[in-house]
Amino acid sequence: MMDCKKLESKEEETSRHVVVETDDYLKNSNELVELTKTRLMRAFVEAQDPSSKVVDDLMLRRFLRARDLDVEQASAMFLKYLKWRQAFAPNGSISASEVPNQIAQNKMFLQGSDKRGCPIAVLLGARHFQVKGGLKEFKRYVVYAFDKICARMPPGQEKFIFIGDLEGWGYSNSDIRAYLGAVSILQDYYPERLGKMFVVHVPFLFTTVWKIICPFIDNKTKEKIVFVENKMLKSTLLEEIDESQLPEKYGGKLTLVPI
Repeated sequence: MMDCKKLESKEEETSRHVVVETDDYLKNSNELVELTKTRLMRAFVEAQDPSSKVVDDLMLRRFLRARDLDVEQASAMFLKYLKWRQAFAPNGSISASEVPNQIAQNKMFLQGSDKRGCPIAVLLGARHFQVKGGLKEFKRYVVYAFDKICARMPPGQEKFIFIGDLEGWGYSNSDIRAYLGAVSILQDYYPERLGKMFVVHVPFLFTTVWKIICPFIDNKTKEKIVFVENKMLKSTLLEEIDESQLPEKYGGKLTLVPI
């Protein structure tokens, strides 16, 4: 007669195998669904805009995921992106010469990567002011920065980590139209690019601005935004980022490098 403990152990092992096999099946099944829908989306968008032929499947898949794999909605979103990109950056990219006033503020930094290989960008909110060039130049700067970040991504990686540092931030830095513009560009034209956003050194004054901005942020993006308490700052960031890849400002070993 088989010992009860051995029987229970065998049942637990069998159960683990079933769970693993089920997870593998679901993963493979989901990948097959995404592959099929990506092909359907490609056929549709290429018929509407032949320029989409140069776009890889990873980009189409990001738009699909942003619309919960709804081919029709994802296609509409992507075609809107193509039209916007062609008008906004007709030369294919935004050059530094197009955003001199924004670059002069020295507010965006890019270096290091998290434990998954996602590049890390840091924004010092207290250095942002409304300057000559206005909202149009700011939006160009957002695209300039996002393109720089995406260009840093290693093969197989699609997302980036963002640290929004509000230390010293005050009403003179408050720029609701710019914030909403950045949110719109991220959600509409760079879907599924944000891995996580840590908002640190948050002053009480910012809560008023956040209440205005929050309704314009979709739920998927909200889920990626983490407001970090000062006393938990280093430990929270170290959960995602090795000390060797973390800026010195947050207890790491990297010097901030302007984007």
